[in-house]
Amino acid sequence: MTGPEDKPRAGFFDALRDRSRVVTSDVSGTVPRGLRVATAYGWRFIVLAAAAGVAIWLVIQLKLLVIPLLIAILVSALLYPAFTWMLRHRVPKWLAIVVSVLTTLAVVTGLIWLAVWQITRQWASVQSRTVDAVEQFRQYLIDGPLHLTAQQIDGLLEQGWSFLQQQAELLWSGALAVGSTLGHVVTGAFLALFILLCLLADGRGIWRWTVRLFPTRARPAVDGAGTAGWKTVVNYARTQLLVATIDAVGIGLGAFLLGVPLAIPVAVLVFLGAFIPFVGAVVTGALAVFLALVYNGPWIALWMLVVVLGVQQLEGHVLQPLLMGSAVKVHPLAVVLVVAGGAMIAGIPGALFAVPLAAFVNVVAVYLGDRAWETGRDPSTADLIWNTVPRSRRITE
Repeated sequence: MTGPEDKPRAGFFDALRDRSRVVTSDVSGTVPRGLRVATAYGWRFIVLAAAAGVAIWLVIQLKLLVIPLLIAILVSALLYPAFTWMLRHRVPKWLAIVVSVLTTLAVVTGLIWLAVWQITRQWASVQSRTVDAVEQFRQYLIDGPLHLTAQQIDGLLEQGWSFLQQQAELLWSGALAVGSTLGHVVTGAFLALFILLCLLADGRGIWRWTVRLFPTRARPAVDGAGTAGWKTVVNYARTQLLVATIDAVGIGLGAFLLGVPLAIPVAVLVFLGAFIPFVGAVVTGALAVFLALVYNGPWIALWMLVVVLGVQQLEGHVLQPLLMGSAVKVHPLAVVLVVAGGAMIAGIPGALFAVPLAAFVNVVAVYLGDRAWETGRDPSTADLIWNTVPRSRRITE
C-alpha cells in the first residue's frame, strides 16, 4: 500500500521522466537523421567486430584443436560421396569407414612416395642445371643491353631474397599453426584421424546433440541452416577434388611431354595447391615454369607457361562454373579476399579453409535471412551423414 507521503515522491519521478523525454526529444531533433542512423550502425558494427575479434582470438588460442577439427570435417566431406554410396549398397558401416579411411591414407602415401622417389632421382641433375642457368643469366645481365655490374646484381638478389624470406616466414608460421614441434604435429594428425572416425561413425548423433544446445524455437532454423551448409561443403569438396585432379593431370602431363624434370612432384604439388583457389594455382604453376626455364631453356618454359595458363583458363571458365553449380554462391572477388585474409590471419591453414568457411557462412546466412525453414523445404536432407531418422525427430529430440 502507498501512503500519502508517497504521492509527492511519485510526482517527482513522473516530472523527472517527463523532463527526460523532453530533453531526449530536443536532442534528437537537433541531430541530423543521417548521423543518427550512421551512429546506430556504427556501434552495432563495433560490437560485431569485437565479437569477431574474440572469436578469432579463441580460435588462435585453441588452434591445436580447431585445425584438426577443420581438417577432419573437410576430409569427411571429401569422403562423403563414396561413403554414402557404400552405405546405400548395404555395405556395413564399419567396413565402409575402414575402406574410406584406408583408401585415403593409401592415396596420400602413394602420392608422397612418388614425389619423393622422383625428387631423389633427379635432384642432383636439376640442381646442377639450375646453377648453370643462373650463372648464364647473371652473365647475360652483365654483357647484355642492361650492362649491370656485379654489385648491382648482388644488391638486387639480396633484396629479392629478403622479400622471399619475409613471405616464407609468414607462410611457415601458418604451416606450423598446428604446432611448433613434431610432437604437436603428430598429435594433431592423430586427433584429426580420431575426429574423422567419429564423424563417419556417428555424425548423426553429434549433430543431434549440437542442435539440442539451442533453444527449442531456434532448432528448426539451426537444423535447416546446418543442412544447407553441410551440402555446400560437400559440393565444394567434391568439386575441388575433381578440379585438382584435372589440374594435376593436365600440368603434370604437359611437363612430362615437354621433358621438364620432376613432373610427378609438380603434379602432386598442383593437386594439393588446387585446394587453395588462385594462390595455389599461381604458385605451383610458377614452379613448373621455373623448372622448365632453368632446365630446358626459354622456349620450353614458354610452352610450359602456355600449358599452365591453358589448364587454369579451363578450370576458371569451364570446370568451376560447370561443376560447382548453384550450391556454392561465392563470387571470385570474395574468394580472392577471403583467401588473402585467411593467409594473413593463419597462413597456409587459413588460406586452405577460407573458401569452404566462406561458402558455409554465405549459405547459412542466406538460409536464415530467407527464413527458409518456415516454408517446409528441406534442400539437402538426402545429403547428410547424420540423416538416418526423420527431420522432425532430429529437431525435437
